[in-house]
Amino acid sequence: MPKAPYEIVTDQLLDAALAHVAFDGWSDATFRAAIADAEVDPALARSVCPRGAVDLAIAFHKRGDAEMVARIRASDMSEMRFRDKIAAAVRHRIEAIDDKEAVRRGSTLFALPHLAGDGAKLVWGTVDLIWDTLGDSSDDVNWYTKRGTLAGVYGATVLFWLGDDSLENQATWEFLDRRIDNVMQIEKVKAQVKENPVLSKLLAGPNWALSQIKAPGRMARTDVPGTWSDPQP
Repeated sequence: MPKAPYEIVTDQLLDAALAHVAFDGWSDATFRAAIADAEVDPALARSVCPRGAVDLAIAFHKRGDAEMVARIRASDMSEMRFRDKIAAAVRHRIEAIDDKEAVRRGSTLFALPHLAGDGAKLVWGTVDLIWDTLGDSSDDVNWYTKRGTLAGVYGATVLFWLGDDSLENQATWEFLDRRIDNVMQIEKVKAQVKENPVLSKLLAGPNWALSQIKAPGRMARTDVPGTWSDPQP
């Protein structure tokens, strides 16, 4: 699908900005330099990216997401266990990054209180794409728990990777496997609880309440993740 004109301008600004991020971060200085280097009209640049470098940082993250999806779809995962598919998807997302310093600077940017919501939304968007691309069809509370759990795994792995200087990031992949193993242990305990008749009876009320939670409809997934009922047509 051809890109919209504003997407083309954003790409031009982002490509130009990446040469400056390592020195000036995702700052207004970087944004001004990108405008000059890309030879984009300043008024047009501000209309496309009203928050300046913050919008470019968001575009950089989403570019990585798009590359991740392309890598997942190009991979043959038919013989993999599902936990290995998840690990491979997270690895694809990290390997899609060609500028570690831009990610480091972005982590600092989205740690700021007034931008923390944007950062959380980006991470949620990444893990949502992973589950969707791998064919997740859950439509109940599991939709949320899968993404919430993976968000924790993904976020921790990225932070570990930022400080990893091992050969070919081997320490990061081992860290990722350990985190997924931890999650699988939790799932095992949850399954044991469900199979225990006494505990199942004690948790009947909470389980009923959780069963009422529905995954958001496709049209509701561009903003707040989730709703208590299916959206009205």
